[in-house]
Amino acid sequence: MKTTVLLHADEIARVLDRLACQIMERHGDCEQTVLLGIQRRGVDLAVRLGKVLEDKLGRKLPFGTLDINLYRDDWTTMHARPTIGESNITTPLDNKNVILVDVLFTGRTIRAALEAILDYGRPKTVELLVLVDRGHRELPIHGDYVGRKINTARSEKVNVLMEERDGRDEVVLESADA
Repeated sequence: MKTTVLLHADEIARVLDRLACQIMERHGDCEQTVLLGIQRRGVDLAVRLGKVLEDKLGRKLPFGTLDINLYRDDWTTMHARPTIGESNITTPLDNKNVILVDVLFTGRTIRAALEAILDYGRPKTVELLVLVDRGHRELPIHGDYVGRKINTARSEKVNVLMEERDGRDEVVLESADA
């Protein structure tokens, strides 16, 4: 297995700062904005993004976590049962601008997240912020805020490693040896 580091810790920090600026350009003071991280690493990214926005705005944005496992379209075909995590959304989502945070691949996780969000209200808008968009969409879903677009082969794997879970911050591409 060949691994290539696509983003180092300092690059991830710069990307999150740029994405925070883009959110502020679109939503101003972000009074009606809620960050929603998709379990697991989407939550880690949303927490970090929230800290960057807090530094820039001088206040915390409402934040929540979303587990999409019950909404997956493949759970009945999986060999193992999905691990059901916990969603934690304490802010009403009605008429809010929700920003989903995750990594984008086929779009199926985001489709499940869109369905799950409706259990918590009817947002004014739902936008998608992704650290990495690697292409290979199966559904017509795109990132509104994209940290880095990376062209990959379908057989390659992109791993987002976070200090909180993995002991280091990196985005790594894994590919089979030629």
